[in-house]
Amino acid sequence: MNILVLCTGNSCRSQMLHGYLQRYLPAAAVYSAGVETHGLNPRAVQVMTEAGVDIRHHTSNLATEYADMPFDYVLTVCDHARETCPVLPGAANARRLHHSFPDPAQATGSEADIMAAFRATRDQIRDYAAEFGRTYAPELFSFPA
Repeated sequence: MNILVLCTGNSCRSQMLHGYLQRYLPAAAVYSAGVETHGLNPRAVQVMTEAGVDIRHHTSNLATEYADMPFDYVLTVCDHARETCPVLPGAANARRLHHSFPDPAQATGSEADIMAAFRATRDQIRDYAAEFGRTYAPELFSFPA
């Protein structure tokens, strides 16, 4: 099973979902990309590390890099990516699912407030990843203790 996760900048939300899907669906090939690249957000790395998911090795990639790769699922995690994603010939037959998560990179306030926003989004994404695995790939789904 090949899964592509798309967001605007491939720095936060798509990276978090990528990490959780790799954890819950270890036999699946999971990729993430953006319609732009903003680099891996260090706060996303931090909150995922807190949750036991290491995304430090992830890179910020453009969706067009995967244009010809066949995908079973394309998951968009923000409205902008859903609306502006380029045509990906390899994903022509993919099932497309959309869930718009709040962008923690837009959070304002104290560092504690910003980190709380990252953790809240992370937890929403964790729950979505688990539900995706249970619903669309139960034979591959592994929920770690």
